Amino acid sequence: MYDPSELIDILRYSNNAVFLGGAGVSTDSGLPDFRGTGGLYSISDPDGSSVSDVLSLECLKTDPERFYEFYRSYIFSPFAQPNAAHIALARLERAAFVRCVITQNVIGLHQKAGSKEVIELHGSSHRYYCMRCFEVFDESEIEAVSGVLYCACGGVVRPDVVLYGEAVKSEDQTAAEEAVYEADTLLIGGTSLETQSASSLLSCFEGENLIIINTDRTRYDGMASLLINESIGKVLESAAAELS
Repeated sequence: MYDPSELIDILRYSNNAVFLGGAGVSTDSGLPDFRGTGGLYSISDPDGSSVSDVLSLECLKTDPERFYEFYRSYIFSPFAQPNAAHIALARLERAAFVRCVITQNVIGLHQKAGSKEVIELHGSSHRYYCMRCFEVFDESEIEAVSGVLYCACGGVVRPDVVLYGEAVKSEDQTAAEEAVYEADTLLIGGTSLETQSASSLLSCFEGENLIIINTDRTRYDGMASLLINESIGKVLESAAAELS
């Protein structure tokens, strides 16, 4: 049975704990992850295209209808609600046991739960802009149409998220690297650490405690000072209940 005392003690005596999370943090909110069982990588189009083909900059440019069909089905989630993990992290931040959250998620559930210091590595599905004239659009304007939203100039309106074929914005990568470098404890959860933007952050960490919380194994588990193979919501909720 999982004993939360070791994690609780680490957080209690940390001066600067940072959380790095991925899509697995939001599965309990009814959203799919990418590489887990039943995740988006297990879905393919009839022509055999993968999620990396469809959620790509190239697909958005050449076949926006196809892009938006997939995006609306699996990514765009304006009514999703925070789960126990999001709520626990917000509680831990308010109690000064977690300084900030670095997330690969794009749907804003950390902010909805109450987290204030959030670095969105892969952008946000709440922001949109025209690919031609860069006019900014509101999320409600995306909700109002069923397919592709076009700007008055004729350009395709796109989500302000990092697509396959694009790099993370330099300012977001720099902010995440600085937060990890300054941390004495790095909590990692709900991510396979297979994306370069996330895995590269491990090389920035010079703190004492590297904690990985995942139900599935990652190839970085051997680096962890504490490895917890349990539900991230359960683990963080128990820590927040004790500390906040």
